[in-house]
Amino acid sequence: MLMDIRAYLERHGSANIVDLSNHFRVAPDAMRGMLEHWIRKGSVTRQDFAPSCSGCGTGSCGGCGVAASFEIYQARKATAP
Repeated sequence: MLMDIRAYLERHGSANIVDLSNHFRVAPDAMRGMLEHWIRKGSVTRQDFAPSCSGCGTGSCGGCGVAASFEIYQARKATAP
């Protein structure tokens, strides 16, 4: 599955954690663990974007389920030797 995740990101360029979890039918925490493998290898980067929300009731920005859609993973371009 690790190779499939990397291939998916290479094909799509980037994806959020919700889309990746849904596509591969795994829990977001499990997907994060698999993505961490590629982050350590330098093949994938993670970008977090703070949502500009106006009160979902959690008391802190990023505390609701919508915040997960702002957790973006991106394939890194291979560099020539």
